[in-house]
Amino acid sequence: MPSFLFISLLLSFIHFSFSLPSIGVTYSTTTTTASPPPDKISATISTLKIPNVRLPDADPSLIKAFAFTNTSLFLSIPNPLLPAVAANRSLALRWLYRHVLPFYPRSKITLISVGNAVLDFVAEQDFTPYLLPAMRNLHLALHELGIKKIPVSTTFSFFSTITTAFPPSSAEFQQPAGDLIIKPLLQFLEETNSSFLINLYPYNLYRLNSEIPVGFALFQDYPFNFRDDLVTGVRYFNLFDMMADSVLTAMAVMGYESVPVIVAETGWPSGGGEAGEVEANEAYAEMYLKGLVRHLKSGVGTPLKKDGVAEVYVYELMDHEGGNNDNNKVKGRKWGILTENMTRKFNVEISSGVKNYGLMGIFFFLIAIFYAFP
Repeated sequence: MPSFLFISLLLSFIHFSFSLPSIGVTYSTTTTTASPPPDKISATISTLKIPNVRLPDADPSLIKAFAFTNTSLFLSIPNPLLPAVAANRSLALRWLYRHVLPFYPRSKITLISVGNAVLDFVAEQDFTPYLLPAMRNLHLALHELGIKKIPVSTTFSFFSTITTAFPPSSAEFQQPAGDLIIKPLLQFLEETNSSFLINLYPYNLYRLNSEIPVGFALFQDYPFNFRDDLVTGVRYFNLFDMMADSVLTAMAVMGYESVPVIVAETGWPSGGGEAGEVEANEAYAEMYLKGLVRHLKSGVGTPLKKDGVAEVYVYELMDHEGGNNDNNKVKGRKWGILTENMTRKFNVEISSGVKNYGLMGIFFFLIAIFYAFP
């Protein structure tokens, strides 16, 4: 009888468990300076115990370097390739034959983003008509190769996608992209068990709104350091949650609140940027990263979703000489958690726990022990 009760209660304990958000980092290469050897990047990631890596450039030699490391890889197809992949599935297969098939599953590829922040570049070149057809072709090409465990998605930027973060309950997707692009894309994600990917930068929103206290953006526990959503009565203690819940609200308005959300990029610059960016400093960058990791590891989720976001990727692994190499960010800003010579700037442990059992789980576990060992 005690053994049976022990097993029953232990199963209840497991039932009440849930996964913590997985925390990773982006590693992007640069065209201005020589990048470190792929093996060195892989070894550094393993040493830092970072479980997930986003590779916007998806160089085959870099993918190969992560073989047998158990590091999950999030690959991306660059925007200029979208028209070709959308027009011809054989070109999607060709990309997979070069970037996935030679390495998978030895290299643990877990996600592919077709394009990145395409709405940000509409004025320069409009890739939006090719977005969903390219995603479908890549998804079908993966299944044609017998690979059914790598979901396909695309990445959006918060500022070109969401109407507002104040209050989160009023957020919607910007139109006409919301109805024309994002809604059918959300249907595809739901049908294929994929995730909605978003670049989310409290630093940029803080810079745009002088009414936001810097402590609110940096996860600091100051008195009265909160904001209330007067529509729902929900209280927010940090800007990250407000932005995340704005995304979740916009998805719920369209009827797709069950699709998981992955934050593909977030971070705080430790230097550089435009004149007057005094908040871009190492002290604030460390505060943001420590606060973010602490918040994610707490398992509390966001006020509107107890599971919160599924994964978060910090931008980025290391600084580049002359600043970052992303056309969508201010040149000169330094976002890395490592310097150009790959030394640590911050004492932040990004490696995330696997499970959070909560008070209910602990309660059942203690009862199980009590009956198992009278």
